Amino acid sequence: MAKEAGEKALTDAGVPYSAIEQACVGYVYGDSTCGQRAIYHSLGLTGIPIINVNNNCSTGSTALFMARQLIQGGLADCVLALGFEKMERGSLTSKYMDRTSPMDKHMEVMINRYGMAAAPGAPQMFGNAGREHMEKYGTKPEHFAKIAWKNHRHSTNNPYSQFQDEYSLEQVMNSRKVYDFLTLLQCCPTSDGAGAAVLASEAFVRKHHLENQAVEIVAQEMVTDFPSTFSENSCIKMVGYDMSQRAAEKCFKAAGLKPGDVDVVELHDCFSANELITYEALGLCEEGKAGELVDRGDNTYGGKFVINPSGGLISKGHPLGATGMQKKVL
Repeated sequence: MAKEAGEKALTDAGVPYSAIEQACVGYVYGDSTCGQRAIYHSLGLTGIPIINVNNNCSTGSTALFMARQLIQGGLADCVLALGFEKMERGSLTSKYMDRTSPMDKHMEVMINRYGMAAAPGAPQMFGNAGREHMEKYGTKPEHFAKIAWKNHRHSTNNPYSQFQDEYSLEQVMNSRKVYDFLTLLQCCPTSDGAGAAVLASEAFVRKHHLENQAVEIVAQEMVTDFPSTFSENSCIKMVGYDMSQRAAEKCFKAAGLKPGDVDVVELHDCFSANELITYEALGLCEEGKAGELVDRGDNTYGGKFVINPSGGLISKGHPLGATGMQKKVL
């Protein structure tokens, strides 16, 4: 998978692997130095620095972030960002039971608010964030189902999507319940996959006459949790609302744009609940108004924004290490 993604990215960029000066490689589940193994025997042995990245669901985008920083800092002119993942069957589980879980404080917030059910942890966390949104703003289960229905419909245009099936709203709502209002068709599937991107400085692009295929990254930000994640007894805050909001604010400021200037949005819909909550965090609508945005159809073709035209993770799948770089859309 790493070989295919890497080779296709290099071919698409018109850049040979010999021009790559450093590589940032992301994966979550695997032994140490899987990044080296993947590159050595698929792209080449050129002695370049290879940095392994593990940042859970944001692993791919973190590899991209690191590669861009290397270029921004003047340390390299051409860097490969690569992400891949081979997942186990079923829902995510903890691997190391003999040490503190990195999610222990997040789970404490959820348990204090809603308790713990006999269901996988991730859908509980995001499902309870959606539950809190319904309690606070009057959002309905149908709003979350409409998001999944929309993403499955979008997937029919994406040949890279793991699933390209269209469903009715009733089928989405009546599919097997995973947790509370979240049904199977509102959850991202377990997936294997890889994604890659070639990043280059403007000087490199001009020197190699690559202007016609180069895509400029106007702004990119990375933010981690604030005290509010844990101190406000809120599952919405616990799943990352405040850091998403801050990242968006910083990104728009750096780009000199505002949310209303955006036409297309690809966002992290691990569950339909997270997509709805993130509408508000990104400033696409006022806080508490995401349900109204959904009802107006402002998240699909013909509306104000086209959100997840790729089909989103709900259709594309969610191979953790690759997810942040697998936004391939026709």
